[in-house]
Amino acid sequence: MSAFHLAPAVADAFPDTLIALVTAGGLRGGEPWPHTVTALAELEQQLADGTWQPADETDPRIESWHTAYRSFGTNPRRVRPSVDALGRRLAKKGSLPRINPAVDSYNAVSVRHGLPAGAFDLDRVDGDVVIRRADGTESFTPLGEPDTVEQPKSGEIVYADATGILTRHWNHRDAHRTRVTEDTAHAVFVLETLHATRDGDVLKVAADELQGLLAPHAEHTNVRYLGPAQPRVRA
Repeated sequence: MSAFHLAPAVADAFPDTLIALVTAGGLRGGEPWPHTVTALAELEQQLADGTWQPADETDPRIESWHTAYRSFGTNPRRVRPSVDALGRRLAKKGSLPRINPAVDSYNAVSVRHGLPAGAFDLDRVDGDVVIRRADGTESFTPLGEPDTVEQPKSGEIVYADATGILTRHWNHRDAHRTRVTEDTAHAVFVLETLHATRDGDVLKVAADELQGLLAPHAEHTNVRYLGPAQPRVRA
């Protein structure tokens, strides 16, 4: 079982960070997920009706990630935080992508609550996962591009396991190796805020909502929280 660690340097730089880890075992990604289908349809209908808009970069939840990206040398308007990119896509196209039920679930929760989200297939994770600064020597293969190899910049915040880098620019993009597919049986889903004092309640609502979408299609689920006060938890 993998543990997740928040490195001291990251905790010191972002002391109000709070990360929800929603773990699901015995996932059944090949069966219908009607509640997820409904959640996506409701968001898209609310957008079409003009009763709801995804958070954009003027929203404090997104702006905080832009500030964080700039602090480690990433231009957030070229390389956007995942929730920012997803919300912009939804606003432009009027719909969210359909990938597979588990991924669609965290996308719906992410954009509804304005929080970055991602996921890792725990059977493909090698050892513990650390949220730390890259040293500039590691390699990363982006999701959907198995023949591409990138090199994160020194100081860039990443998720990493014993084999390599699992995300770029903290939460801009996940790695191909640990992607969640319909065949994934054991996964951890990540929701993040840099301002727990302001948005901690939103994060907890989002984590509960995601767990509710996953639970009917899993043997077991749980939610744990990672932050400076609890810098190591087991997924």
